[in-house]
Amino acid sequence: MKIYGKAIELTGIKTIALAGGVSANSYIRKAFLNLQEIKVYMPDLKLCTDNAAMIGSAGYYNYIAGKIDDLSLNAIPNLQL
Repeated sequence: MKIYGKAIELTGIKTIALAGGVSANSYIRKAFLNLQEIKVYMPDLKLCTDNAAMIGSAGYYNYIAGKIDDLSLNAIPNLQL
């Protein structure tokens, strides 16, 4: 039994949703679509992006503008933009 088969057996899940950048991975998409035991929902591939390039770009422009934080910086997950 493959590892995901064991996970399905242990959890009893019947439905799963994939989203975000990881759902753009063709191997992962194919593996989940081949599952017969559960219903899989995922967005169209064109909608599966992640923010890595955007975050890198924002960091770059902050850096060249001289805005540099030390290691005490903490994430604020609900920060208003």
